[in-house]
Amino acid sequence: MSSIKRETYKGYELLRLKGQFVGGDETDELRKCFDTAAANEQQVVIVDLEKVSYLNSTALGVLISGHSNFAKRNAKVVLCNLSDSIENIFVVTKLTLVFSIFNSVDEAIVNLDSAK
Repeated sequence: MSSIKRETYKGYELLRLKGQFVGGDETDELRKCFDTAAANEQQVVIVDLEKVSYLNSTALGVLISGHSNFAKRNAKVVLCNLSDSIENIFVVTKLTLVFSIFNSVDEAIVNLDSAK
């Protein structure tokens, strides 16, 4: 079973994803989370992928779309806690050139805070 937990952590919008994201209801929920964050004018969304076991092309498309929509208004979507297999997907697709990827949520926050 897949899930998304939305929370505010150290002043940032944090999405903790869990399970497999294969283009079903869970992927639609992720899209809604990005839309809600954008509507609330969040400047940064941190996506924690630590408990994600699989992402298909539809889920990648939602992440890319979220990134693009945020980038248009000088906001950011950053990723963290990628497993080796998920990170490999980003390397092979060259999405490591698009997304800022960090080893942990706290590392992402330290980097984001220092960029302010």
